This record gives sequence, C-alpha cells and structure tokens, in this order.
Amino acid sequence: MDEKRPYWNMEMEPILNTPQMREIQLAKLRSCLRRLYEGAPFYKKKFDELGVVPEKINSFEDFSSAVPLFDKEGLRAMVVEFGGDILAVLDQIMPVRVDDLNIMATTTGTTGIPTPYPMTQHDMEDVWGEAMVRGAWRAGMRSHDRVLYCFALSMVIAGIPTMMGMHRLGAMAIPVGAEAGTDRILLMQTLFRGTVYSGTPSLADYLVEKCKEQGRDPKDLGFHTLMCGGEPGAGIPEVRGRLESAFGARIFDAGAGYGFSCDHEEYQGMHWTADDLALYELVDPDTKESIPLEDGAEGEAIFTVLEGDGMAWLRTSLGDIQQVFTSPCPCGKTGIRYKVVGRTDDMLKVKGAIVYPTMVEGVVGSFVPKVSGQFRIVLTEKPPRVVPPLKVKIERGEDFPADKLPELEKEMKEAFHIKAKFTPEIIWVEAGELERSTYKGQTFEKLYEG
Repeated sequence: MDEKRPYWNMEMEPILNTPQMREIQLAKLRSCLRRLYEGAPFYKKKFDELGVVPEKINSFEDFSSAVPLFDKEGLRAMVVEFGGDILAVLDQIMPVRVDDLNIMATTTGTTGIPTPYPMTQHDMEDVWGEAMVRGAWRAGMRSHDRVLYCFALSMVIAGIPTMMGMHRLGAMAIPVGAEAGTDRILLMQTLFRGTVYSGTPSLADYLVEKCKEQGRDPKDLGFHTLMCGGEPGAGIPEVRGRLESAFGARIFDAGAGYGFSCDHEEYQGMHWTADDLALYELVDPDTKESIPLEDGAEGEAIFTVLEGDGMAWLRTSLGDIQQVFTSPCPCGKTGIRYKVVGRTDDMLKVKGAIVYPTMVEGVVGSFVPKVSGQFRIVLTEKPPRVVPPLKVKIERGEDFPADKLPELEKEMKEAFHIKAKFTPEIIWVEAGELERSTYKGQTFEKLYEG
C-alpha cells in the first residue's frame, strides 16, 4: 500500500463534487429509495401516501420536492406512537431487521431522547468507518500511528464505532475513553505514547490544565495530531491556535456529517469526503425549502445515507446550521467544505441578533490568557428568545489581577459588539471555578430549569 498517496480511496475521492460523482449519487439514491420502499414499512406507507415512485426520481430536484424531511421530532413522535419501544420504531424505518444489527450507538441525548445510530458491520466499516478513515488519511494518520481514543466510549458514535471502523487503517488503538478521567488518560498516554489524540477539544483543553498542575509540558505528551470533534472548538481560530501551541501538534476538525478539515494553515472548514456514501443538502431552517449548494450558502444541513443498513437516513437533519463552500480549497484536496455555524437547539435571539455559543467562544478565546477560556451562557428563561442583556459568566485568567477586570470587561464588551453584534452582561468568576468535563464542554447554565 502506497502510504504517500493523497487519498485513502483513490477511486472515489478524486472525483468528489464532479458531474461524474453526481451520476453515481443519483443511481445510488434511486437504489436506496427502492430498498427503503421494499424493506422499511414506515417509508413504504409514506411513499404510497405521497405518490413517490423510486424509479420516477430522475433528478435531485425530484427527490427534494417529493420526499419530506425526517428529524428528531419525527423520531420522538414515533417513539410515543409505539409506546416508548424504540426498537419497534427502528424496525419501521430501517431496510434491515433489528436482529441484523451489530452495534448500537446514540447521541448524548442532552435535549431529550438520544438519537440512535443503529449499525450493521457494513455501516460501521464501509460507511461510517470509511468516511472517518478518509479524513484521518488526509490528516496524515498512517498505520504506524498510535491513537489515544478519548471520546466517551459509552454509546456515542465517536467512541467505539469510530474506533472499530478505523481499524482498516492499521494504526494502534488505545481505547482509554473520556469516562476514565484526566489522570488515567495522562497515565495511559505516558505508558503507551500515542501519536494521535482523538477526542473533544474541551477535553484537550482540560488536559493542558492538568499537565500544568502536574508540572508537565503538554508538548512532552508526544502528540503530532489532534483529531477533534463532538462539539465546536477545532474550527474556532482562537481555540485552534491555543491547542496547537500548547501541544505542538496540528489540529483537525471532524464531524457534523462526513467531514474532516484539511491541513491548510488557515481553517477552511471541513471537507465533505463522502459524496458516494451520503447526499448532502441545505434547507432553510424555517421554511425547510431547499437551498442551492453555492459558495457561501448557509442553512440547515440534511443528510441521506446512500448505502446505509441501520443508518438508513433519508433527508434527515441532525440540527446543525452550516455554511458551505464550493470553490476549490487552497489545500488542493477534493470535496465541498462546510463550517458549523451553530446548532438549531442552541440558537439564541437577543434583540434581533442571532447568537450561537460558537460566537461567544470565539470572543472569549481571543482574550486568553487574560481569561481562562471557560465560560457559561446564563439563561433565566427558556430559549431561543433572550431578554437583553445576555448574561455570560467568564473565568478570569489565573494570573490576571482582579483590579484590572473593569478595564478588561470594557474591552471584551466592545469585542462582543463588533464580532457577535450584541453586548453581554459579564459575570466574573475566579479561575478554576467553572466545572470541567471530560465528556463535552458545558455551554449553558439554565437557571429556568431549577
């Protein structure tokens, strides 16, 4: 195997986002629709009601106009309809039986019922795993690497399913998991000297703090690559710069679909690496009308898995607002690119301004080390509407003098006004006061819940 080749899959990746690939996608889409019609009772009933005939879908426009969206609200409604029996629901929406599945993963379920990721061996290796391997290859990961898996191994798709799907790369897997805690993660890294960190950016940030507490330099951990995902951070310039500087490693952003960022010096978004595996669409988050995939277009991301068994998603939203870029990337690699603007669940409306946590994180991160980088958005009422001013708790930096906070607060409010179009009420807390998590970074403090 030529480990110097530019792509993992030299058959498909060179033709991503080309007319040739669109022909492949359309053929696979029609096959996918036929398979769902014949094997998934929910879709047979839905297609019959709507008059959808798979063989008569002759274009992507036919598809988007004929087939409605399916989101987590639709899933929740079905779970209620089936008396809470989610396995019965899966038997309705998959072209395979529940008994054919090999592994079950889910989302975190922080906003309700966890979204299931039911997977056969084919899903795990040839769909999800294939997309992840393509991204890891572009990030320079090879068979001689040792990957310290620090995503939660309990249920989430970034944990065990990704680790198992990536085995074809031949790299050593070190499955320590976020559940083990920072002390054990650092111990396992010291013992087995992983070359690649795989985990959330907030956990990577936490490891930097723990290293400093132990009198260690994070650079001495030996990572040359940080593969991050599961939350915003790796795509935020301030966070990227801080982590790359601390670890002496390159950081890559992955997720929110089948995407992986490239090694260009400036963040270019994530390359969609899987045209042959899944169809990517944008829709207006309010009207759900299709938005053309043009350079700079922004909307709610919609996915159709073209070769899925358990992961037979059809025009499914995971709740992300994304911006796409169709112009060639300066890195020279193929695939449209997308940036995550925010999650529909996390959107706030402050006096007409749309605010996402990523905007807050970007501003706060630009003031490190005057601040620690940790923050919480304090909500006294159920979002999205927020009566101004939006309250933001911010930790001051460990070495930043308390008597300088009024001056710093003025600077930060100006930065918020310029970069995020709102002026917050800043609530200062001491360094280390906000709880850290090895799982996912916490963003909100929801006072209205209790």
